[in-house]
Amino acid sequence: MPEVPRTLGLFVLASLCELGGGWLVWQWLREDRPFPVGLVGALVLVGYGVVHTLQSDAEFGRIYVAYGAVFIVLAMGWGMVIDGWRPDRWDVTGALIALVGFLVIIFGPRNQ
Repeated sequence: MPEVPRTLGLFVLASLCELGGGWLVWQWLREDRPFPVGLVGALVLVGYGVVHTLQSDAEFGRIYVAYGAVFIVLAMGWGMVIDGWRPDRWDVTGALIALVGFLVIIFGPRNQ
């Protein structure tokens, strides 16, 4: 079983990099912010890719599938805090289902 705090921390860090980098690129292209804002966003997105390589599990597919669930939950939080978006009960239900899937994928018993 992976080390829980490290695994969760890396997934959260990757999510923040993807959200932050994507948001900065969005600001540059959609909100007419200066080019350096987009450039910083691109660099943060490169960091997102690097963070995934720090996971202890060597299976690329498993890491990215599980990451998707963490991203869903944190993207919902980002939307609420940064953009003032309010999810409805179906958004929250879907995020909870994804989170249960994450727990099964990452922490489920495996024959190794």
